Amino acid sequence: MSNQDLSWAVPVMRAGYAGRGVVYLVVAGFSLFALWHGGQAKGTSSALAQLERSTWGGLVLFLIFVGMVAYAIWRSLDATYDLEEYGTDGKGMVARAGMIVTGINHLALGIAAFLLLFTSGSGEGGGGSSSIVKAVDTVMGWPAGRWLVGIAGLATLGAGIYYGIKAVKEKYREHLRANSFTTRWNWVLKAGVLAQGVIVTIIGCFIVYAAWTANPDEAGGVGEAFSWLNGQIYGQVLVAIVCVGLLGFAIFCFVNAAYRVVPKVAGDDVMTLARRAKQKAERKVS
Repeated sequence: MSNQDLSWAVPVMRAGYAGRGVVYLVVAGFSLFALWHGGQAKGTSSALAQLERSTWGGLVLFLIFVGMVAYAIWRSLDATYDLEEYGTDGKGMVARAGMIVTGINHLALGIAAFLLLFTSGSGEGGGGSSSIVKAVDTVMGWPAGRWLVGIAGLATLGAGIYYGIKAVKEKYREHLRANSFTTRWNWVLKAGVLAQGVIVTIIGCFIVYAAWTANPDEAGGVGEAFSWLNGQIYGQVLVAIVCVGLLGFAIFCFVNAAYRVVPKVAGDDVMTLARRAKQKAERKVS
């Protein structure tokens, strides 16, 4: 398919990243508000449930639903047509398979937001299991379910480590258009991606441990990751730092919505952050 044929995927991508940014803005915002008032940081389900009870909650939940569906469609298109040119070698196929999994996860989140609009249940999660625990419990009941959970945990753990490497090496710059905003606020983007890596890595460890112990209750999501961090030395400080970092990740998502470059659509002549940084380094050497 030609670049022009695929250009319609770009608005879908931008809507998806915008919706993803709203999710992290809600989670980080409610968590920081709770911490400021002496409470506990919120998991995704708890934050969405609290959002549903707010004045503009219904509208925001609908926007999250639309955004998550768009993000799932975008990831499917990206993986199918290799819009970001990861290639067909082993590394590229793993990356493209990861896009499908990520899309499914965000679609599930979108469905959860949609259901909150039409149910009276709080979805708070207090006293009940998180969606990840329920999913792990279900899969463990399947043939070879424990192995499947372990593989999923390792994949999640790998994704978290990948986010960390992506932040440290600033590889995300390869897909962002260079301009005054993205250049000046690159440190915020880096902190956001790193914070996301921390959370995803902890969740991956939980899932792997659940598989190791054959106990679904050992799994957990964002809320359980916050609880674990809170139990460490200077736990409240750690949670607050990660929450601020997730605000940075929300900004990262919004920046992607506005300035992400899709190579197969944009072509090779777009000035990305990575290309500008390389040119700047070359000028220094010369």
